[in-house]
Amino acid sequence: MGVVRGQDPFAEDAAEARRGLVAALDAEGALPDPAWRAAFADVPRHLFVPVYHVGAFGGYERLSRDDPDPVDRLRWLDGAYEDRPLGTLLRDDDLLSSASQPSLMADMLHALDVRDGDTVLEIGAGSGYNAALLCHRLGDSRVTTVDLDTDITDAARAHLHEAGYHPAVVTGDGALGCPGRAPFDRIIATCAMPSVPVAWLGQCRPDAIVVTPLSTGIVRLRVEDAGHAEGRFLHTSAYFVPVRGGLPAAPEPRTGGLPRRALDSDLFRFLLTLASGSLDPYEAYALWRREGRPDRERYGVTVRGGRQWAWLDDPEGPYSWALGGPARSAAGA
Repeated sequence: MGVVRGQDPFAEDAAEARRGLVAALDAEGALPDPAWRAAFADVPRHLFVPVYHVGAFGGYERLSRDDPDPVDRLRWLDGAYEDRPLGTLLRDDDLLSSASQPSLMADMLHALDVRDGDTVLEIGAGSGYNAALLCHRLGDSRVTTVDLDTDITDAARAHLHEAGYHPAVVTGDGALGCPGRAPFDRIIATCAMPSVPVAWLGQCRPDAIVVTPLSTGIVRLRVEDAGHAEGRFLHTSAYFVPVRGGLPAAPEPRTGGLPRRALDSDLFRFLLTLASGSLDPYEAYALWRREGRPDRERYGVTVRGGRQWAWLDDPEGPYSWALGGPARSAAGA
């Protein structure tokens, strides 16, 4: 458990706000594991977001703990404990990094299914808050967090130090993992991936678990060996800042001529993005209707034999399409 260094003038109010956040997460059923409940109850999120940006008309509003107006300082503190994502690095009006929504973080950490003694690699250091939660659960020495941007890793390291946590914070391309700290029992990504980086699997122990955003969902993979992993998507939707580094971006799907009711559906947009570049958008729409507008849990991903593909219901079934490669028929991977 971390120990806050120095005098925190917000400590008392933050503790009350944190109790409110944990109560809200409990009410949603997001904290079934007492160990993660204790982590969210103890780790001071406000120390990881001394400045953040929230969406406002025409752009973003900046909130800071150093604001001279006490009303705005209170807004900053209250916002730090709301169940919403917070932008933490903005450049030229582009959001490069954020602190994820706590309820989504809880879902992903629960899916990670850590055990005492596990080593974890986090892709996307963000504010450092997620790494602090992992440190609370497993201990500092068992957590590694990686980000491409020095500004992000420097800030995350400072926030973690202020809160009393000291994991390995590494600047590098998260798509390449962190071979110098491997092997890992668990890998969790907090940035959107166009496909599953093969380098990750080579840095995993057998039976490891990988939890990563893909399309507008979260996939949970179990690693059989360095070249084979498979798993299904969680039920929840997820929108993360895209990964930056060596992976090519997923192509933007064509939507012209598709019905508005389909484009307004979160579940159809999930399929459309997941299959982008491999499955024709109109074929995706026909599949979506034919299969009864399937929930995310019916989809999965397989990585095997140098290939990776997404699928509906069955990895060897009739509906599958390539990830991170040339287009294939919807009738086979």
